Amino acid sequence: MPNHPSNLSSDPTSAGQAFDYVSIIRNPDGTITRVQQFPIIPATPDPNSSTCPVLSKDVSLNPHHNTWVRLFLPREALDHSSSSSSSTTKLPLVVYFHGGGFTTCSASTNAFHNFCVDMVIETGVVIVSVDYRLAPEHRLPAAYDDAMEALHWIKTSDDEWLREFTDFSSCFLMGVSAGGNIAYHAALRAAAAAASADLEPLKIKGLILHHPYFGGSQRTKSEMRLVNDRIIPLFMNDLMWECSLPIGADRDHKYSNPTVSNESVERVRLLGWKVMVTGCEGDPLIDRQMEVAKMLKEKGVQVMAQFNAGGCHTVELLDPTKAKAYHVILKQFVYPSVSRL
Repeated sequence: MPNHPSNLSSDPTSAGQAFDYVSIIRNPDGTITRVQQFPIIPATPDPNSSTCPVLSKDVSLNPHHNTWVRLFLPREALDHSSSSSSSTTKLPLVVYFHGGGFTTCSASTNAFHNFCVDMVIETGVVIVSVDYRLAPEHRLPAAYDDAMEALHWIKTSDDEWLREFTDFSSCFLMGVSAGGNIAYHAALRAAAAAASADLEPLKIKGLILHHPYFGGSQRTKSEMRLVNDRIIPLFMNDLMWECSLPIGADRDHKYSNPTVSNESVERVRLLGWKVMVTGCEGDPLIDRQMEVAKMLKEKGVQVMAQFNAGGCHTVELLDPTKAKAYHVILKQFVYPSVSRL
């Protein structure tokens, strides 16, 4: 999350003020310096070194791009596999994309690491959290490219945690905030790949958009109502798109605004993938999220949309009580037959 000032101006529109707000500095060569270093959590891959109920480890994805993935596995999966009297139960796979406005954070950032740990505990899944390239050094679609590279890595990986404990026939793409945007666009690409069997044996069952980050040139009512929001004020929203979209593109580019170009959604419908979209009225992005959920429904996609009262952008990362409630509906989405028993 950004470093929030205590007193926002009523009209914080200058680029300089926006960069101060998010603790980044624009450099002459077009890159940025990230002044604020968010706390990170190291992986815990050794089952003998900790009593943590969830193990995690980092694996290189593309050394040329310095990308990697963090795998999360329930400790009990290893415990059960070591018992000769117990057969190994394979678990659904969630491919997760962290937030940060496309410009900050990583798979090791404490908020996203802890959320993934809790998700494993509460829902019983294996997670591959993707550390993708950041903008503006690597503008979109670089993150989408990294997302697809991760899917292709997963389908051929000989990693023990994936090979022994993961059900490749039950895969979900999930992201929060900017990660939700990445999950959405990765899904469109993956749908094309799935139609040609290019991702087998990986089979995607659904898409989980958690407070997804979408935009557009026309201001929405929620953006104007929450113009000085403490999490994502309007000027910061504009700044993130300025840093992330292809140079010269506006916020009605298809990467930002899915409602202006949605032909690829037809493949998602034909494949029978279901989509879960969640948000809350305290998020300036809620109108965008509702527009995308409506568009998907109109295209015939099976959509589960839940927009709660109150809250704020990515509230489940900030409030453990909200996170627990979210994991209940997430488990119902991933395990629908079990949840009805």
